[in-house]
Amino acid sequence: MADQAPAEQVANLHLDEVTGEKVSKSELKKRQKQRATQAKKQEKAAAAPPKPAKKTNTEADEKELTPNQYFEIRSRAITKLIETKDPYPYPHKFKRDYDLNNLVKEYGHLKSGEDDKSRILHVAGRIYNKRASGSKLLFYDIRGNNGVKAQIMCQAQEVRDGAPAFEKQHDHIRRGDIIGVVGYAGRTAPKTKIEKGEEGELSIFATEIILLSPCLHQLPDEYYGFKDQEQRYRKRYLDLIMNPKTAQTYRTRTRIIKYIRSYLDNAGFEEVETPILNMIAGGATAKPFESHLNDYNMDVFLRIAPELPLKMLIVGEYDKVYEIGRLFRNEGADLTHNPEFTTCEFYEAYADFNDLMHRTEELVSGLVKQLTGSYVTEFTTQHGETYTVNWEAPWRRVEMIPALEEATGEKFPPGDQLHTDESREFLKKVCKKVNVVCPEPQTTSRMLDRLTGEFIEETAVNPTFITEHPKIMSPLAKDHRSKAGLTERFEAFVCKKEIANAYTELNQPFEQRLRFEEQARQKAQGDDEAQMIDETFLNALEYGLPPTAGWGLGIDRLVMFLTNNYSIKEVLLFPFMNPEQKKGPAAVDGAEEPQVPVEGIRTFYKSYPPCVRSLC
Repeated sequence: MADQAPAEQVANLHLDEVTGEKVSKSELKKRQKQRATQAKKQEKAAAAPPKPAKKTNTEADEKELTPNQYFEIRSRAITKLIETKDPYPYPHKFKRDYDLNNLVKEYGHLKSGEDDKSRILHVAGRIYNKRASGSKLLFYDIRGNNGVKAQIMCQAQEVRDGAPAFEKQHDHIRRGDIIGVVGYAGRTAPKTKIEKGEEGELSIFATEIILLSPCLHQLPDEYYGFKDQEQRYRKRYLDLIMNPKTAQTYRTRTRIIKYIRSYLDNAGFEEVETPILNMIAGGATAKPFESHLNDYNMDVFLRIAPELPLKMLIVGEYDKVYEIGRLFRNEGADLTHNPEFTTCEFYEAYADFNDLMHRTEELVSGLVKQLTGSYVTEFTTQHGETYTVNWEAPWRRVEMIPALEEATGEKFPPGDQLHTDESREFLKKVCKKVNVVCPEPQTTSRMLDRLTGEFIEETAVNPTFITEHPKIMSPLAKDHRSKAGLTERFEAFVCKKEIANAYTELNQPFEQRLRFEEQARQKAQGDDEAQMIDETFLNALEYGLPPTAGWGLGIDRLVMFLTNNYSIKEVLLFPFMNPEQKKGPAAVDGAEEPQVPVEGIRTFYKSYPPCVRSLC
């Protein structure tokens, strides 16, 4: 019986032709049924239209690309839009009719969830952030109208009639693009803010977004920003895009120049323009840039100062003239000097250096008050030292020679003896005594300048006039009317740096010729910064220059102090830079520009005699 049972079980098994197994009848039917069901599903799936591929987040993927990869992919996408014109990514015109500066003033009263559809607004700006909340809701943060921020809310149901579909409007738009927005003002109503009792964000509710100009490059990351100093100077456009403080500095610079121009206009000065190309580089002791004028086959120079032509205009019956413009000096560059720089020079007939001290106080103090609402500002040096500066008039006045006598404990030779060899030897001993180093050549003028820098300029944090320079330091200034050997000149210093220089002008043609001839002798001896004899100017003086005072202000340096920037490159939109070097095996990363260890005076720096001495 035991052997008979297994034999009967084997006889009742059936062959599964798919697997080759022998299974029970019930198991076989179960398998066949499952296979039939699976076959029907496959037939149904084969007959159905193919499902669309799952949409990936392209923009999220793009964040992982290198800058070069992003540029190539983005360029191809924009090239395709240019070819298809669907849409054309560089339209000719977008009629912007609303200033974002007015948004808060005109619509700030709206409460959360409220809007004003009575007026359709057309605004434009650059996208700084793009956020999605689902597939039918997008937010853009833009800046337009000179950097004003605004939030743009885009909802699929708000697309106006006749506009492209929601996805078509937004799929090709990326961070950095410039867009036009058609919409109306409103305030969002996010649940999280409402629960906290806060108002939503005042926004533009878009009914259409139009690409006006795509950005082909990745903008720097929002968190890390664009901080590389050298690249900021080389790519000022990107610096302005990414760093609002940079834009604010240059808008402050514009306000400063506007104020100076307005002050002088209201004081009866007339603005003029003098040549930038000159046959003679005059008006300053500085090395000029040289060029060649082909049509005349002659060498010319870029101006180093506008002083001489401005004084010729005073001869020609202009009572008060000024010029704001660029000067060019082929000298060194450091934290406070650039080969080209901006100054304001004015000349006033029937005035002297005392009048100009008062005018300087009035102009600069008024400017600071207008700009900041106060007379007190702060300035931080390269080394982290912070100065609190009070610009309010009257400013401190310091006579140069008496102050040096007090600081050194030595009685200086009379002013009319400072040009002698004995005075030069005396000053060498004084410099050695007080440990002031003056590099060769150790001229009287250079040693006096070094001593002044050490003992007087170092005390000039608040605005200070250093007055009555020796004649040997000021060959274009008029002799002091009562102190032999000295001149009627002042320099204005702030934070230990010069900002302005002025004097009663030398108008005696015989003396002026002698001083030019002395400059010519120095040039013949190898001083390439000495001035040439300008016969045209001398001829003008012979017609009579009335008693006149001249003044020069370094605008770049003043902007540095009022915007708290210790480097001149921070206040020049496009500072001069060495060509960018390609990095090779021998190149040092980030070493394209020579490093300047300290701010201040250049090693070859001299006391310039004209109205702009060290204002570059």
